Amino acid sequence: MTDHIPHQRIVSRKDWSAAREALLAREKELTRAQDQLAAERRRQPWEKVTKDYVFVTPSGKAGLADLFDGRRQLIVYHHMLKPADPDPCAGCGMVGDQIPHLAHLHARDTSLVFVSRAPLTEIKAFRARMGWQMPWVESRDNFGVDFDVPKYFGLNVFIRDGGDIFRTYFTKGRGVETLGTVWTLLDITPLGRQETWEDAPEGTPQDAAHQWLRLHDEYGTGDTPA
Repeated sequence: MTDHIPHQRIVSRKDWSAAREALLAREKELTRAQDQLAAERRRQPWEKVTKDYVFVTPSGKAGLADLFDGRRQLIVYHHMLKPADPDPCAGCGMVGDQIPHLAHLHARDTSLVFVSRAPLTEIKAFRARMGWQMPWVESRDNFGVDFDVPKYFGLNVFIRDGGDIFRTYFTKGRGVETLGTVWTLLDITPLGRQETWEDAPEGTPQDAAHQWLRLHDEYGTGDTPA
């Protein structure tokens, strides 16, 4: 290994600032393009969930509706942990390490849950090893298969409307690399960040930008930590 660090051109402050301004213009273009993509995502068609699914939770067996925990939206990450897993997926571990404090998502009427095929006892042990606190449940049926995650990993988003549940979004592979902040997670939901600057479908609840943000222990007693 060499101590030499390859570097780019060394320039004056004036030239550095000019190069930075040019790059900033490109970055702003990307931000606007991402905003447009998020607006299109919020208008994607919904798929009605027509089957009953059973999950094993610390409180006992539960259905998909129970995973919403009383909120309108649900983000489900399908973690690859399998029964007696000798080599838990490092990529899924990276995703878990980057999950934000869930109080911020709860403030936008959104729950997040990890789901795996491993028994709940093994899930609990691995979660403790990783120091994670997000809800994580065991799936024993075809939930993953039915929603495009027969193996490996993926992420699905659901919304409740009355007694009905709909799938609104799915991604896998490198699609999960952009997740991990409150904003990017909200951007994959049909309600989005729920701020007035967003281009959202008519009827979407919205308020002024950033006005809803709090320290995670200031939202209220109904929120649980990540």
